[in-house]
Amino acid sequence: MAATSVPLHHPSSNADLSYETQPDEFAFTSPVTQDSSAYTGSIETQDSELGEGKKSGQSEGPSSIYSQILSRKGFEWLLEVDDAEENDFNKPLLEELDIDVQDIYYKVRCVLFPLPSLGFKRDVLRDSPDFWGPLFVVLLYAMLALYGQFRVVSWIITIWLSGSLIIFLLARVLGGEVNYSQCLGVIGYSIIPLVLTALALPLARYFPMLEFLIKAFGVVWASYSAGSLLIQEELKTKRPLLLYPILLLYIYFFSLYTGV
Repeated sequence: MAATSVPLHHPSSNADLSYETQPDEFAFTSPVTQDSSAYTGSIETQDSELGEGKKSGQSEGPSSIYSQILSRKGFEWLLEVDDAEENDFNKPLLEELDIDVQDIYYKVRCVLFPLPSLGFKRDVLRDSPDFWGPLFVVLLYAMLALYGQFRVVSWIITIWLSGSLIIFLLARVLGGEVNYSQCLGVIGYSIIPLVLTALALPLARYFPMLEFLIKAFGVVWASYSAGSLLIQEELKTKRPLLLYPILLLYIYFFSLYTGV
């Protein structure tokens, strides 16, 4: 028995199976009947959207395209870079912390040689105060005075801060034209004689009289160095009223080292 073939009807590939709908309704299409060329193609950049396009075969980078878009929208300030901030990152650590080593060294010599005849401009300690130099001197003295008891270093710093505040208040009450930062720097730097005295005391351990003279000389040296800078023209008639508490402050500082 011969098999009979039934012809199958294949819809034409160009047949439009899309349904006509009203404007307010959805339109359903069959992707099978779409031309394959509808899924291929190229994307062209519009020159009207991005300003001038490619010129003489040179293409613009993404950054220039973004800058054009942001400038058209009024957000070009997002791409601005402050040159001062970039320079701050390139500064050395000492300059970033505002530490001038040469200035600190000069101020140390002004304290070590307090006599005006030696040629140092000692007024720089009062007129240009800093914080890191006095802090280094105070920490150095604290480590010498409290070797092996580093937990008490904070007490030395507290005495420096509070003692400078007391001297500042007394100077202002007496009519002196000084501020707290000046008192902080002068009193901190003037601890250098006590540091040298602490280093010299072990050499005079077996000579009690010499040891006493070294202690007295160190305290008087530190007190004179600080008092000659803080006591100005307006306090000349009241010099003992401010010099005496300065002397007591350095005696207390030195007592922390000797334990007496």
